[in-house]
Amino acid sequence: MSTLAYDGGAMLGRQLRRIRNNPGLLILTQTMPITMLLFFGYVFGSALAMPGEEYRSFLVPGLLVATAANGIMTGMFQAAQDTHRGVMDRLRTLPMSRAAVPLGQAAADLIVTAAGTVPFLLVGLAVGWRIEGSALEAAGAVGLLLLFRFATTWIGIFLGLLTRNEEAAGQLGGATFILPLLSNAYIPTDGLPGWLRTVAEWNPISAVTTALRDLFGNAPVPDGAAWPVAHPVAGSLAWCAVLIAVFAPLAVRRYARGEG
Repeated sequence: MSTLAYDGGAMLGRQLRRIRNNPGLLILTQTMPITMLLFFGYVFGSALAMPGEEYRSFLVPGLLVATAANGIMTGMFQAAQDTHRGVMDRLRTLPMSRAAVPLGQAAADLIVTAAGTVPFLLVGLAVGWRIEGSALEAAGAVGLLLLFRFATTWIGIFLGLLTRNEEAAGQLGGATFILPLLSNAYIPTDGLPGWLRTVAEWNPISAVTTALRDLFGNAPVPDGAAWPVAHPVAGSLAWCAVLIAVFAPLAVRRYARGEG
């Protein structure tokens, strides 16, 4: 365990330096959610039954979770890029824990996400979003959000190691934008057809979004929803546990095997 902590810390430092040396990509990924908040909040809000400010309060938690789900895309691209350029092969020859490289990437992504959440929340406050729950509940919401990002990053790392090509990973990662659309991140699901509502409510994004809205005090838990949405905190924790338990070992094993 001490070896993993030391090696993982070294890989964490490498990933943070890598992000620092590519500020353009960092700025783009951090400003995109803010742009979406302003666009969706003021354009879509005028077309829905919710008044503008009410919809923006509804939207902020959804966009937070949709951004966290982008851990699939960023994790996939970075892992595929390192694999395609031979970096993973060189790291694999070093005497270090096989879990250190993917763990360092996941931890670095978590730190960057935590830092990027702050300006987004400040913009949310500026457009009318408010934390209506307690400080402890709000802290729990942020913790749950980061846990979900950590889980989705492991999915991306595994897929990136599997893809082994940064162009293919970029194209496949771009397709992940549909996941928030099949959830309650942007609109309530109670108006959807029965089968589509079921699909949306069993989407992990819906459970985490509902949990954040509940903990922040922005919207109540909807009636008659599927179990993960009807019990959003428990459902979110269950989804995160399953995703990490499945994809973290798969990512580590794929990294250790290399091309084999």
